Formats: sequence, structure tokens, C-alpha cells
Amino acid sequence: MSKRAVVLVSGGMDSAVVLSWMKREGFECIALSFDYGQRHRIELECARRVAERVGVAEYLVQKMDMRTVGASALTADIAVPKDREGSPPCDEIPVTYVPARNTLFLSFALAVAESRGASDIALGINAVDYSGYPDCRSEFLEAFDRLANLATRAGVEAAAQGRRAFEFHAPLLALSKCDIVKLGTELGVDFALTMSCYDPSGDGRPCARCDACRLRAIGFAQAGHADPAMMS
Repeated sequence: MSKRAVVLVSGGMDSAVVLSWMKREGFECIALSFDYGQRHRIELECARRVAERVGVAEYLVQKMDMRTVGASALTADIAVPKDREGSPPCDEIPVTYVPARNTLFLSFALAVAESRGASDIALGINAVDYSGYPDCRSEFLEAFDRLANLATRAGVEAAAQGRRAFEFHAPLLALSKCDIVKLGTELGVDFALTMSCYDPSGDGRPCARCDACRLRAIGFAQAGHADPAMMS
């Protein structure tokens, strides 16, 4: 039997690649998305289409209104930076950082994994061109891995048997956007279904000017591929 995994699927290109990668590795995937009050909610429709195209055992959307937290251009009335000088990422933590978002997302993914008997959790964090987000680094994932195997019933019971209850997968962690595009192409990912933009137009078109759009454009250009999401 294939092992079961919870995969965080945002609707962006990175998580789409991770979902296809986990499927190739033989996992039965539970796709998990979050409706957290983000301004780019069109990504939820993209996530649904990606999960449907790849084929998952279950697709879940968890509501988690982070507008009450605010302090981010993605969840509050703060302008998304556009046309920033130099090639992204910049050195500072950008205003599009959502406080503790990945910690909250992984915590819920852990709860789903434990309830579904899944031993694996996967996400699309990337430390090479991560736009300054502190919760997209290997140190963060290593710390959460320790927490997951310490603070859960499954973790305690597994430790008593000399094993680990949960394993975390971040296959894109050390890849450039160019490498991610190449890997996704190899896996047959339909990038036309994905959305990376932080501030899309009312009809769902990417702005092509925010950090996420610019990083995506650099990746496709360096890989020598046209971005199908920009061709429609």
C-alpha cells in the first residue's frame, strides 16, 4: 500500500510541483489549502484545480481568518510592493510576510496527518529565493519536525517503539526557481493552473510586478520556458 501524506497546496507553482513530486514518490496525498483572508483568494480556485488534475485522496480547505492578525500586505490594508529595485529577493523581511503563517499551517497539517494516520507532511518552502520569509528556512522546518514528534500522541507512541511518527518533505528547499520550473516540467505539472501573484486583478490576472510574479518570471526565463499562466 502507498503511504499517506498531507500536502500543503496553495495554488502557486511551488506547491503544485511538490504535490506532483509526492505522487511520483508513491504517496497517497491529502491536499490541504487555507482560506486565511488573503487578498489573492483566487489561489484557492487554482489549488482546487491543481489537486483535481493531479488526483488526491482528499482535498480540504481550512478557514483561518488571519485578517484579525493583520500586519501583512496579504491580509491587511497595506499596499503590496511593486517594481522593487534590484532582483528579488531583497535582504529585509518584506511586508508580504504573514506573521507565523507557516507555523499555523503546519500545525493544522499535523493535526490532519495525525487524525488520518498519515506519517508524512510536505510543503513547498524554498530557501534559495524565499523573499526573506523566516518560516521558509531549513532551520524552521527542523524545529517544527522536533515539535511534531514530541507534542503529539502519535509521536509519543512512536518514540516508545524507537521510531518517528512524522517525516517532513520540502523537496524544493534548496532549488532555484529555474530548477523548480524544470522539475515541474519533468513531472508534467500544468503551470497554467497555478497563480503566484500577491495582488492579482479583479479578473484573476497576475500583476507581473510584485516580488512573487518577478521571481516566477525569472525562473521561467532562466529555464527557457514560456509561462503558460501569462499566455492566457
